[in-house]
Amino acid sequence: MAPPAGKSSKVAAAPKAAPEPAQKAAKTHPPVSPLAPKSPAKLAPISGVRIGAGQAGIKYEGRDDVLMAVLAPGTTVAGVFTTSKTSSAPVDWCKAALPQRSARALVVNSGNANAFTGRNGVEAARATAEAAAAAAGCKPQEVFLASTGVIGEPLPVKKITAVLPDIYENTGATGWDQAARAIMTTDTFPKMATATAQIDGQAVRINGIAKGSGMIAPDMATMLAFVFTDAAIPPDVLQQLLTAGTETSFNAITVDGDTSTSDTLMLFATGKGARHNPITRLLDKRIDDFRLKLNGLLQDLAVQVVRDGEGATKLIRVNVSGAESPAAARKIALSIANSPLVKTAIAGGDANWGRVVMAVGKAGEAANRDKLSIKFGGHRVATQGVRDPNYSEALMARYMQRQEIEIDVDVGIAKGAFGVWTCDLTHGYISINGDYRS
Repeated sequence: MAPPAGKSSKVAAAPKAAPEPAQKAAKTHPPVSPLAPKSPAKLAPISGVRIGAGQAGIKYEGRDDVLMAVLAPGTTVAGVFTTSKTSSAPVDWCKAALPQRSARALVVNSGNANAFTGRNGVEAARATAEAAAAAAGCKPQEVFLASTGVIGEPLPVKKITAVLPDIYENTGATGWDQAARAIMTTDTFPKMATATAQIDGQAVRINGIAKGSGMIAPDMATMLAFVFTDAAIPPDVLQQLLTAGTETSFNAITVDGDTSTSDTLMLFATGKGARHNPITRLLDKRIDDFRLKLNGLLQDLAVQVVRDGEGATKLIRVNVSGAESPAAARKIALSIANSPLVKTAIAGGDANWGRVVMAVGKAGEAANRDKLSIKFGGHRVATQGVRDPNYSEALMARYMQRQEIEIDVDVGIAKGAFGVWTCDLTHGYISINGDYRS
């Protein structure tokens, strides 16, 4: 029986198991990123979704580290996953379960990625799905999984399965903030977004949560993100919407150029909100507003991941135009955004546009050196193969003190354009990743 919607989602910690050799005392959490949103989103209930979290003690002591979402019968599902050839057991489980076209539960743990864990990892994923299915009264194949944290360490699955019944009983309609915090690793703030769209003149809601801070690069970024809507959308249309929306959001961000084993983005549609006529095809104009709002929400979550880039002090937007194609523009933009020299210059407040020239040249895409134009914050610094005659070092020095930096590059070939988000590279990144496993 489902618990009352308003019931607290607080779950008592599971009984402590014998300490594992690899487990150490939790470190003091780093301060919140200076780029964090000033006003975190407040997520209202989604009809057909109950959500909550609890403490399994996988790696972190004294904090929630397992999320569970319970979904109404008839919920459709779509997913996009890492392109890594060393994908995690939960990713493989989700890929196999996705053709079932329906979802009844989601379970996510932080602290351990359950990646590169062999047969034991596969069995741990199966045991988690079976335990969640027993609690939710569904098939294991209707349970979707994700894990994030250290790669190569065996997942203490019994700690998860031990707390799932309690988490299930305490899921409710309002546990969004708690759930978003439960999936954090090196994140410094929970990532949440919400939107309301119109279908057939009826309001439907979309909520999303995400985690991500480091090991962030396109090819599904390196993060976990889960989006829920009460709209009624069939799985094939839902998948097309999600795949398209990913290209300009999670596939348009980078922090450090590394792609994870665990990247997972999933969209669940319960169909339990305001009644609207069935949507049967992607080109149905009645979902135009939903598409727009979904894409905006995905982009919001993706940029929050970059704002929380490990050690980041500046958010950077790189816009490339004049390329042979959008794909070529994307490759050039990522060459700039992933350049350690560009990123460290920006960290130091240096408008070193010569490093941008370098990054354009190494991208391997067509570019006209003598037509190349570069702007920082709308101020042109280079044009027609040389420094702009009106370049002002003082003006650039003032602009580079901002927390948000925009770089515009026209490569002078054709009309292809693409934009990506990244962040600067500071000593903080080394500090975080130098002792990540401790």
